Amino acid sequence: MVKLTLQREGHVLASPSAQRALLERQAHLPSFAHQVSEATGDQLRTCGIDVLQVNVGRVCNQTCTHCHVDAGPDRKESMTGEVADACLRFLDRAGVGTLDITGGAPEMNPHFRYLVQGARQLGCRVLDRCNLTILLAPGYEDMAEFLADHQVDMIASLPCYLEENVDRQRGDRVFRRSITALQRLNALGYGMPGSPLVLSLVYNPLGPSLPPDQAELESQYRQELLRRYGIQFTNLYTITNMPISRFLVDLVERGQFDEYLHQLVQAFNPSTIDGLMCRHMLSVDWQGHLFDCDFNQMLDLPIRGGPKRIQDCTDEQLEQLMHRPIVTGRHCYGCTAGCGSSCQGSLTSSSPS
Repeated sequence: MVKLTLQREGHVLASPSAQRALLERQAHLPSFAHQVSEATGDQLRTCGIDVLQVNVGRVCNQTCTHCHVDAGPDRKESMTGEVADACLRFLDRAGVGTLDITGGAPEMNPHFRYLVQGARQLGCRVLDRCNLTILLAPGYEDMAEFLADHQVDMIASLPCYLEENVDRQRGDRVFRRSITALQRLNALGYGMPGSPLVLSLVYNPLGPSLPPDQAELESQYRQELLRRYGIQFTNLYTITNMPISRFLVDLVERGQFDEYLHQLVQAFNPSTIDGLMCRHMLSVDWQGHLFDCDFNQMLDLPIRGGPKRIQDCTDEQLEQLMHRPIVTGRHCYGCTAGCGSSCQGSLTSSSPS
C-alpha cells in the first residue's frame, strides 16, 4: 500500500499555519531573529542572488517519512510553462548563474526538460535534486542520458549506505532501486574520477539528531559504496532534518518535538550565519510565488517586500530583491545547528565548543 501524504490524510499538521503555530509556541526559547541579532548586531539580509531555486511541484513517485515538502504520488501541484518561462527570464535579467531544480520529484514536471535546456542555453549551471528511483520509472528511462547530455549536476538523496536504514525512511525496495540508478549514472560518467559530470549524494539523519562530521561520513560512504556496489561519487552533503511537515509529525507522534527543537536551539552556531543559503538565493514555488528558501516556502512565509511572484518582477525591483531582509522562524535553527546545514551540506568544519 502506498503511504498517503499529510494533505491526503487530512492531517491537522498538513496546514503550514498549524506547523508555524507549533514551532513558535515555545515562548521560553529565544527567537531565531534575536539570536542572529545578538551574534551579528544586525538582522539577517541577503547579499545578492547567486542561485534561483525552483520548486516545480509536489508530485513525487515516493512518500518519504522525512519529507519537508509532503510530496507524493497523490499530490497534483505542478509548475506551468508560463511560470517556467518567467523563471528563465529572471535568470537572464538578473544574471543569476545557477538554477537549482527541486520538488517533489522535479523530473516528473512536464516542463522540467524545457527548464534545463533553457537554463543551459543561458550558460547557467543546473542542479537536479533527484530521488534516484525516478530514473528507473516507466516513462523516464532516458532521463539519465538527458541529464548527462546537458551536463546537469546531480544531487541525489541516499540517507545511508545500509539497505534497511534507507528503506525505513524512504520506502520498501527504494535502496535497491537507488543503487541501480547510481550504477547507471556511473556508467554515464557521473561521479567518476576526471569526469565533469558531478554526482553529489545527500545524507540526512534517520531520527532526531544532528548529522555527523561530513568529511568523516563521506569517507565511510566512499569505502562502503565502492566495496559493496562499485559505486563512486563526487561529494557527500550532510543535511539536518527540518522540523517541518512529515518529519515534524513524526517528532510529535514520538513525543520528541520539544526535545529536538531544544537541541537545535542549544546547538546554534554563529559561524554558520555568513554561509546560510538564504543569503544567496531566491526560492520560487510552482505558482511563481517568491520565498527566501524552500523551507519558508513550505511554511508559507513569503519574502518581505518586493514582488510577490516572479512573473511580476520588474527591473526596478531586482535591486530590492538582491538586498532584502530575510524572513525567519524557529525552524531556521535547523540550518545553524552544529556544523550548519544548507542545500550544499555543512557550512563549517566544526561545531561550536
